[in-house]
Amino acid sequence: MSSSFDKYQNRKLISSYFSVVISIALVLFLLGSLGMLVLNAKKVADHFKEQVVVTIYLNDTAKDVEIKQLQKSLAMAEYAKSTNYVSKEEAAELLKAETGEDFMDFVGYNPLQNSIDVYLKADYVTNETLDGISEELANKKFIEEIKYDNDLVELMNNNVKKISYWVLIISGLFTLIAVLLINSSIRLAVYSKRFIIKTMQMVGATKRFIRRPFLLKNVQLGVIGALIAMAGMAALLYYVNQTFPELELIQQPIKLGALFAGVFIIGILITWGSTFIATQRFLNLKTDQLYY
Repeated sequence: MSSSFDKYQNRKLISSYFSVVISIALVLFLLGSLGMLVLNAKKVADHFKEQVVVTIYLNDTAKDVEIKQLQKSLAMAEYAKSTNYVSKEEAAELLKAETGEDFMDFVGYNPLQNSIDVYLKADYVTNETLDGISEELANKKFIEEIKYDNDLVELMNNNVKKISYWVLIISGLFTLIAVLLINSSIRLAVYSKRFIIKTMQMVGATKRFIRRPFLLKNVQLGVIGALIAMAGMAALLYYVNQTFPELELIQQPIKLGALFAGVFIIGILITWGSTFIATQRFLNLKTDQLYY
């Protein structure tokens, strides 16, 4: 009979530990994933900004020397990330591939123009910078037109500011929720042993002596949960990096190492703090209060 009861108690204890570990792992995984989002928010925003292109259309009378000098000066400009010269023949081929029709069969000639595509660095993708570039280049006689999507740039910059603002708010709220959830799981685990705590206290055990095994056990559970969360974060990071290699998410090992270390330390600190507070609460209760 006693053996059956002991087995039941062991299963109950293992189930309690398992639920605590899973709760800690899930919360830390979500918290770490949000941390990776915050860490890479600027990089993601910069990636989309650098897809904005300024197209400079050239006159047919433009000389090769002038075009090469212009492209070289643009490539050396502080705002330019890269430049690409597109001849009218290449432009016609691209248009033909997009539409699936050869428009020159209808018009009888190639009406397109030679052009230079300029991709800007993310920090320079603003309406003010684009207007300044346009004004600077408009003085050259062999440039016929300069085009860029002004509305898209304005919309993108506004959305980046809004998203950054909300990500910070959500990060703060989620951190608070993470602490509360882990604290709740550990508090329930300690609550199930409140009578043992009070019995030890009644036979003369000090608070520090009673508290120590609870702290050690729950910190161990916190470490296990943190390691599981870190494994999940690594898998998520690998998947995202394979899906979007252009974001180069793993090219910042110091920041990622700090994030993973932070998740590990948070797992330990929250479990230690929650266990300390929970055990202290039951140590301070009177015997008749343990039933409520």
